[in-house]
Amino acid sequence: MKKFLPIGSVVLLKGGEKKVMICGRVQQKVDTNEIFDYSACYYPEGILDAKELFLFNNDDIENVFYIGMQDEEEFKFRKYIIEELSKVESVSE
Repeated sequence: MKKFLPIGSVVLLKGGEKKVMICGRVQQKVDTNEIFDYSACYYPEGILDAKELFLFNNDDIENVFYIGMQDEEEFKFRKYIIEELSKVESVSE
């Protein structure tokens, strides 16, 4: 089962020098339709320009510095994401 960090989590990507903060999950790259686990912006700056958002997967994370807020709403949404991804993956097999 795929695991997702919550929005607001702060991570360092492999080969990266600056921390990024997760601001989206299950993101599609417009020009290739490729699906990524996350989108993120620079930390602590935030989203200054939408062109500076980073798309990456769980495997690209080198270190987790902070795990974002987790409450009942987050747990329900995370469960929904995982269920929907399972449907898509079973159709594509």
